[in-house]
Amino acid sequence: MNNENITEGYMPYLGHKTYYRIVGKSGGKTPLVLLHGGPGSTHNYFEVLDSIANTGRQVIMYDQIGCGKSYLDGHPELWTKETWINELIALRNYLHLNEIHLLGQSWGGMQAIAYLIDEKPVGVKSVILSSTLSSSKLWADEQHKLIAQLSEKDQQAILQAEVTKNWDDSAYLLANEHYYAAFVTSNNANTPECVTRKKKVGHEAYLYGWGPNEYQPTGSLRDFYYTDRLHEIKIPALIISGSRDICTPTVARTLKEGIPESQWELFEGARHMCFVEQNDKYCKLLSKFLAEHD
Repeated sequence: MNNENITEGYMPYLGHKTYYRIVGKSGGKTPLVLLHGGPGSTHNYFEVLDSIANTGRQVIMYDQIGCGKSYLDGHPELWTKETWINELIALRNYLHLNEIHLLGQSWGGMQAIAYLIDEKPVGVKSVILSSTLSSSKLWADEQHKLIAQLSEKDQQAILQAEVTKNWDDSAYLLANEHYYAAFVTSNNANTPECVTRKKKVGHEAYLYGWGPNEYQPTGSLRDFYYTDRLHEIKIPALIISGSRDICTPTVARTLKEGIPESQWELFEGARHMCFVEQNDKYCKLLSKFLAEHD
């Protein structure tokens, strides 16, 4: 994307600042707002969706407080869904985003679900829930089924760490790397620069918001549960997940069955970052869905 089509800025928030990045010019189709994962993973990987702006709509992404260019630590009390949902509300007001499409990936999808159900916001035309969840407990249960697909050595190392809570053990760290490579992501020579670029990860935001890893939700989101309220989402919804995703088909199906008239696209062979691994297919699907619901 040409730099002249990219606007960057900061919004004051809670006495700190939130970085945002806007691709494309206003005045076209309904903008798309992107909510990144983690908590604490930054907007960077979403730059692979810059091409969506070529269809005539702005693509708006931001680093949620606690990571990236909105980095902050030493404030464990801040890392709650309320902090991040209120930040989204503030950003919509700050940028005058009266009508939007909303895409949330992983934690960002959780944020989108809670925002739509709890806040009943006006002006959200559709939602894309990408590799996400409505129940922390179901997610943790499904991760342990995936761990069972790892080597016996890796399984034992993870089990031992879960018992001892020693998340610095070398055998555990290696096993967790194998888990990530199998089901989340791994880099190679073809990985886009925005994915491999050095970034300031929000480790504190992740630990206090979620937990020490994907399969141990011990933070403020540990009791996140909206499955029984998914029917309250009344706008068009597209669910996307990969067949090798930590958002397992069981997790994705829960969303599909809970949200009225939603559609679900399973990306065969993809892991947790379908939008990176199968970018062309993802962008075509996303562009078509957005156009249908402008």
